[in-house]
Amino acid sequence: MLLKTQHDYYHPYEGQHSMSQLKKQLLVPTLAAMAVVGACTNVFAADPIKIGVAVGLSGANSVVAPAVVQSSQLAVDQINASGGILGRQVQLEITDDASGAVGAQKAYDTLVFQKNVDAIISMETSAARNAALPIVARGKKPFIYTSFYEGRSCSAWMYVNGWVPEQQVAPVVDYFAKSKGAKTFYLVGNDYAFGRGMLEFTKKYIEQHGAQVVGEAYLPIDGTDWTPILSKIRSVHPDALISATAGGAPNVALAKQLSGSGMTLLYGNLAIDEGTAKSMGDIATGIYMSGSYLTSIDTPGNKKFLAAMDKQFGKDLKTPNELSEPQYEAFFLYKAAVEKAGSTDPEQVVKALGQVSFDGPRGPVEMNKSRHTPLAMRLGQIQAGGSVKILQSFPDVDPGAQCPNIK
Repeated sequence: MLLKTQHDYYHPYEGQHSMSQLKKQLLVPTLAAMAVVGACTNVFAADPIKIGVAVGLSGANSVVAPAVVQSSQLAVDQINASGGILGRQVQLEITDDASGAVGAQKAYDTLVFQKNVDAIISMETSAARNAALPIVARGKKPFIYTSFYEGRSCSAWMYVNGWVPEQQVAPVVDYFAKSKGAKTFYLVGNDYAFGRGMLEFTKKYIEQHGAQVVGEAYLPIDGTDWTPILSKIRSVHPDALISATAGGAPNVALAKQLSGSGMTLLYGNLAIDEGTAKSMGDIATGIYMSGSYLTSIDTPGNKKFLAAMDKQFGKDLKTPNELSEPQYEAFFLYKAAVEKAGSTDPEQVVKALGQVSFDGPRGPVEMNKSRHTPLAMRLGQIQAGGSVKILQSFPDVDPGAQCPNIK
């Protein structure tokens, strides 16, 4: 801001002015300007609200992490452009959890105890989340977990806006059984919480609905050679294969090796996202997937989101997907909770998180069912080029009783 000088107010050739008049002319505008500067200083002098994002910039999730970071950046920029939260700007603190437990412990120690963030909003592996929760509890930080996962992970400080097995498994299994006549299934996954949890639920669902699981096998989360498992699959000739990997890199490795094996069977991937599918090229074509977000969702909210992403990131844009879009929504859910609580007080914000909603690209989202979110789910099939054709839609699918003992 520019302050006017004496030259702006006193010109000796325009008439005679007394000293008192000159002082008055100088003093009034100067004080007014100082008042405006002071008011602006008060607005921006307040400490920013710091939101931590721990994500796998390295490791298994490194394929999808850039899209998650971009969604976070867009949300923060939009919130700040509209005045911030309670008049305070939002500051983003991003750390690498290396897609695993050890990395998550380091990342959360940094965010909680060194950066002293006000909240954490993170898409990460189940191994990373499980390692992080005790640190979140010690630091008493509101935590929104934005990844789809195996379900029933509960903490007094955590809310979840991604899908769980009760919402995601049925569309794939039912379509294979009812529309494609599949009677036998083989299950493969990474050997950790997500892989085991997802396929345990899937096996029960398959058997409860009259089909048979003829085999089940797991590869370590950092494993890359699926050949022995593919040999087992070939030996039993299942009608369908369903996988639950750590996402990202493991999805790519499995799909490449399955394609190279020459086997032709129905393949449903419970952990693939649209961004990863596009990066995989032709080897992803034909894979079935189930999710709550696809770029082809034809709603004003999604079109607005995609346009904003494209405008902000241009040629560097990473495909928005099932793992990055919920990350975007979560910032606005946190904003709504802080505004409802009237402060960033952790306990008040956590209470408010279950009472607010946000109408975003997926439609209205509210984390009001056992700390989880009812979601519209879509069954899709990956097409050439990585786009996803929506085959069926299922509105308002309940997540079930995930954390009934936490109020």
